[in-house]
Amino acid sequence: MPILFEINHPAHIHLFRNLSQLLLERGKPSLFLIKSDPVVERLAVFYDLPVVNMGKKGKGMLQKYLFQLRFLWKSVWLARSVKAELGLGVSMTLPMVSKYSRMHSISLDDDDMAVTPVFAKYANRASVILTPAALSHEDRGVNHVSYPGYHELAYLHPNRFTPDASVLDLLGVQKSETWFVLRFNAFRAHHDIGEGGMTFVQKKRLVEKLMKHGKVFISAEGEVDPEFRPMLLPDRPELMHSILAYTTLYVGESQTMTSEAAVLGTPALKCNTFAGRLSVPNDLEKQYGLCYAYLPEDFDIMMDKVDELLAMPDLKSEWQKRRLKMLEEKIDVTAFLVWLVEHYPESVKEVNQEGAGVLSRWRG
Repeated sequence: MPILFEINHPAHIHLFRNLSQLLLERGKPSLFLIKSDPVVERLAVFYDLPVVNMGKKGKGMLQKYLFQLRFLWKSVWLARSVKAELGLGVSMTLPMVSKYSRMHSISLDDDDMAVTPVFAKYANRASVILTPAALSHEDRGVNHVSYPGYHELAYLHPNRFTPDASVLDLLGVQKSETWFVLRFNAFRAHHDIGEGGMTFVQKKRLVEKLMKHGKVFISAEGEVDPEFRPMLLPDRPELMHSILAYTTLYVGESQTMTSEAAVLGTPALKCNTFAGRLSVPNDLEKQYGLCYAYLPEDFDIMMDKVDELLAMPDLKSEWQKRRLKMLEEKIDVTAFLVWLVEHYPESVKEVNQEGAGVLSRWRG
């Protein structure tokens, strides 16, 4: 009776891979339900994960919704056929699967309901809705459990991750050298409708500024302008977190990579229309000063912040101090999830009854 993990984004592979391995060591196997995506598939192979490929999403919204319906019913069939007792995911599907099977569901959500209302509507129907403490103010119902951490600390907590220094040789840079990572997004997800990031002119200005200080590497989703192609990072998604850990500065349009860089102790700046609207990156910014968010119309203000950061002689060491403060107040999320799953449903009752006292055992 395997545990099911639903994967909708490459970051979800990282979110659950350590949990899956530790549960397997305790006699609890798992299956990863993935959608055809080159990066997801490569990461699944790299980490030797047991996967069921559920097919490829369409490009238009209608095709995506039709796929989602097929995905739902295939997931119901699978949950019944393997007699799954528990499913976890950043998911609005698994809560519905649990309505048509004996499987319980734990939905992990780190976005504000106001920003992703459709997702939240269905995710909140899970047996347990699990969110970072930054979202504890939201009314998610009686099944809401919040914890002092972030999704990224399930795989980038120092108990789980040590940067691979071989990325320096791969990129042809020295540890003491100044170099930068940029991330450009395509904004094609269902929650990205009406949202966006930097214009091409803004991206070009950013690249030109940073090139005066060091090498520039770009990670991009979708089509890349020919002018930026020579700067593209090697196609090694399994090394991305090590690259983020060693780079001098990260600037981009991605929510996830901004948070990843921040929890690794790398100064991170984000420029998109979600700026200021998401509680988790706001927590990293306001409580710990690890990242900054700017609307595209505030691009010039962001550029001034870039200048300010690059003028700091001890930039990386200062960010490591801020990171340590954050780590002292947050938990090893994977360790918490192992306990939560292994002792479910009694673990949920214990958290609800005792709250922060229970969660403190995974701090630091």
